[in-house]
Amino acid sequence: MRTHLFFLALATSADAIVTRWTPCCFHLSSSGAVTGTVGQLDDGQNRINGPLSPAQFCIADGAITDAHGRGCIITPGVTQYQCDSGVPPASGFSVGCDGAIAYNGQTTFWECQTGDRGTANIYIHPGGTNCGQITLKADSCFSGCHPPPPPPSGCLANLNGQWEFPHLIVPIDYTTPNIPAGTSYFGEVSSTISSIYNFDIPASDAGKTCSLIFLFPTQAQLTTSSFTFSGNGGISFSQLDGVATNSTTYATAPGDKTFYGVTIVSPGNSYTIASFPCPAGQAVSYELKAVGDTYLRDFQDWNPSPIGVYITKC
Repeated sequence: MRTHLFFLALATSADAIVTRWTPCCFHLSSSGAVTGTVGQLDDGQNRINGPLSPAQFCIADGAITDAHGRGCIITPGVTQYQCDSGVPPASGFSVGCDGAIAYNGQTTFWECQTGDRGTANIYIHPGGTNCGQITLKADSCFSGCHPPPPPPSGCLANLNGQWEFPHLIVPIDYTTPNIPAGTSYFGEVSSTISSIYNFDIPASDAGKTCSLIFLFPTQAQLTTSSFTFSGNGGISFSQLDGVATNSTTYATAPGDKTFYGVTIVSPGNSYTIASFPCPAGQAVSYELKAVGDTYLRDFQDWNPSPIGVYITKC
């Protein structure tokens, strides 16, 4: 669930262990739509760039305070990240092994321009005008990530062999977080909507390799499908830590289990997103999110030429 808390685990070397209750302090930088350091106004608003000096923040037990002892919160409604006097800090923050800041497990933040000397405010959701997606990174309080094991050799990024079609596609919209959209024949990603795809992997696939693929032909190659596409083409792919249903909403959607990164897509191409041992006998869910200004809505269809998200097996 996206609403459960994520605590900071500060795993260090064998000769030094920092408990989750011990404050650890850091500075923040932004990358993505804007790049720069995070400073503060006198009232505790956190802003990127401009003439502000880098601000110091400290985290303990999933809560962040600033150098003045103000509690850092996500404001109700507009979801702005700021630090206020006399307010207890919000729980749910964490620092990943690579320094990435997460709030309730989500590492995507938004910057929105203020019109004040090139500065931008920070939000969980777009909260103003001229907004873009960013990630926030701490300059300390993380131990470094272990290199991932090499992935198994992938299967073909086409439907010429064995493959699985999603048995459920569920769009979720953060602007209506408690309203289920139900199942859909369309995959859709935009600044407010992401899509979850469910696959049921037969038990007979034990010992095989599976590949999550994304097929994106041109309009001229389609016979029974169509799509609408604009923007820079960035889409992030993740396996979720639970399985969606046709009543899943933004508020109840499972969190990320494995983040596969961002793929820049364009018509006329096919993409292998990830390869892994087939989760035989299991139902699994994958979520696609727009990155930047990407908009894509496509009718999932295996007729020539296939379009959408599939799992191939080899």
